[in-house]
This record gives sequence, structure tokens and C-alpha cells, in this order.
Amino acid sequence: MSEAPRDAKPASDSHVTLTQMMEVTDANVAGNVHGGVIMRLVDTAAALAAIRHAGGLAVTVSLDEMTFLEPVHIGDVVTLRASVNDVGTTSMECGVRVEAEDPITGHRVHAASAYLVFVAIDEQGHPRPVPALQAESETELRRQREAKLRRQTRMAHKDALKAARAAEDHPG
Repeated sequence: MSEAPRDAKPASDSHVTLTQMMEVTDANVAGNVHGGVIMRLVDTAAALAAIRHAGGLAVTVSLDEMTFLEPVHIGDVVTLRASVNDVGTTSMECGVRVEAEDPITGHRVHAASAYLVFVAIDEQGHPRPVPALQAESETELRRQREAKLRRQTRMAHKDALKAARAAEDHPG
């Protein structure tokens, strides 16, 4: 397994902004942009943030949370802002904010937010260490604290499922 340095990198180094106009081919049966299109863009933006931080390939492990707040319409310009919120040894949590803007009126809405977990991998596809994360602003520090809470929730959920499966496999 290849080793990456654990020297801290600023959270700002992972910031990514993607912008794309939504077209007719992005529509769902209701005539709005299909949620799956937004999810694909979210995954792409988060992956780029993770790759920037890791300094190499990173793959999606989970989509922790995806909240759709407002519909996105055909013709809207969607802007996705992604960054690494916190890191483990090989994993990174990335947050993504999705905004939709009507380019004619300039009206902008916060359309969705998501949290995803990525793992950095080496050339053989094995997990590899990532640099520590240096949160510099109050916003980055808040995001890091919140990411740690989500990680605790993920681990507790995983442990609870493991215990439930063990209990099913070995009843009383």
C-alpha cells in the first residue's frame, strides 16, 4: 500500500465550483430537473474536492444525506460548491451546496445540500492515507465539528446493525 503524507492541507485547497445550465434532456416527468441529474452533479463535485485533498484518486463510499429543498427548472443555471469538511485516516467527508439561478431574472435558490464520504485509493485500488485537514475559518471549523458528529452517527448505526445481525445469527 502506498503511503501519503499526513501533513495538513487547508480545507480551502479542496474547494470546487461547478456550473451547468439545465437542459430539456435533464427533465423528469413533472417537467423539472430530475433528482438523479442533480445527484450525479453532486457526486462529481464532491469527488473533485476529495481528489484535490487526497492528491490522487478517491471513490464514493456513501451518500450520507441528500436534501432537496427547492425544485430546479429547465433553463436554470445550477452552481455546486463542494469542499472537504473533515478527514479520517483514508476517508473524507465532502459537503455540497446546490444553488439554482434563473439566468433571466437572477432569482437564486438553495436547491439542495448533500454530504458524501470518499476513500482515497492507491494504484491497486486499496485505501491509502490522506493528509489531515486544516480548517481555517469559522465556517470550516463548524463544518468540521458537524462532520465529526455525522461520523459518530454513521459508526453508531454501523455498530447497531452489526449487533442486530449477530443477534439474528445467534438467537438467545
